[in-house]
Amino acid sequence: MNQQPLHPRSLPETAKVGLSYATTAREAVGEAASGFAVHTVCFVMLFVPDHLDPAEVARAAAEQMPSTTVFGCTTAGQITPEGYENNALVMLAFPRRHFRCSSALITPLNPASIERISQEARTLASRFPHTANWKRVSLVFADGLSKQEDLLVAALEAGLGDVPVFGGSAGHGLAFDETFVLRGGEVHTNAALLLLLETDLCFRAIGFDHFLPTDKRMVVTRAVPEDRLVLEINGAPASEEYARYVGCSVEDLSPKVFAENPVLVRNGKSWHVRAIQQVADNGGLWFLSAIDDGLVLNLGKGKEILETLETGLTHTNNSGREPDFILGFDCFLRKLEIEQKDLVDEASDILRRHRVIGFNTYGEQHLGVHVNQTFVGVAFFPPSDGGLF
Repeated sequence: MNQQPLHPRSLPETAKVGLSYATTAREAVGEAASGFAVHTVCFVMLFVPDHLDPAEVARAAAEQMPSTTVFGCTTAGQITPEGYENNALVMLAFPRRHFRCSSALITPLNPASIERISQEARTLASRFPHTANWKRVSLVFADGLSKQEDLLVAALEAGLGDVPVFGGSAGHGLAFDETFVLRGGEVHTNAALLLLLETDLCFRAIGFDHFLPTDKRMVVTRAVPEDRLVLEINGAPASEEYARYVGCSVEDLSPKVFAENPVLVRNGKSWHVRAIQQVADNGGLWFLSAIDDGLVLNLGKGKEILETLETGLTHTNNSGREPDFILGFDCFLRKLEIEQKDLVDEASDILRRHRVIGFNTYGEQHLGVHVNQTFVGVAFFPPSDGGLF
């Protein structure tokens, strides 16, 4: 057995968590599911580490849990009852007692059609009978390399109306080669998975980052928006100009530098991170969110990341009770910064105390907006403590 004992205090009561560190898909799925009473489960989420073949994981789950609906995605890291991890297959089972679910696979994702996606979301909602006094929330898992999440989440918000939308973009470690979403016994790329949930659990939206804008302002003067590629900033090669603002050479640009020196875009009174993925061969910069000519970017300055993590995860309901668990989608760049600063143990302790279960993403979806370097989540409270949305 590769499974390790979990901290009882970090385990939710209204959902079940299974983990495995096995090196084969069949063994990992069997081990993670070993503690579940399958007949009580409405559906299962699988967060797949990069050492396991996602297609084999999907097939193994379909074979070993034929009566259970399985969803999931590949990841850039996992959040388990132990905190941050890189090699854990995470299985989160949602019981019929508290959850109902309907799903739609949106494919192809690129090219994206706002009208088509909005209509698919409306159709899903209209065909999903509403349970009296239960509340709805939608989750979306998207191909993290599709470059379509901005359009996707805007279309879903338009189609679903007042149903809030949260989610994360699938990853594959730091490879940036191919990502997948799982539905049933199959995996899909260039696709997004939309889950419409009903629950008698009260819930609250969570979304925060740890950056403030500085007065260092730059303008995108040449871009390829459909590729999220910035070729020029302030009329100069993008990587050179960004490096000048940061105070390093182009050769020293790396995921660590990007994680600690993001650029921010203002949207009304809010600021959103537009994370840089990597330097392009032509001296441009690949971004992880929408980018366009004329966009004004402000260099960001980080606040203390552990303090903001603790504050951002601290929530109570009207009865003063903490969440039973938080379904979390945390940007891989946040985890990378935490690793570089040797803060993994401290961060994991915070995640464990707040009962966060989820994965590290290539991008986050929060209330109709695609963001980067942000923690997004849904905090679920026991139904007996009602009165909070």
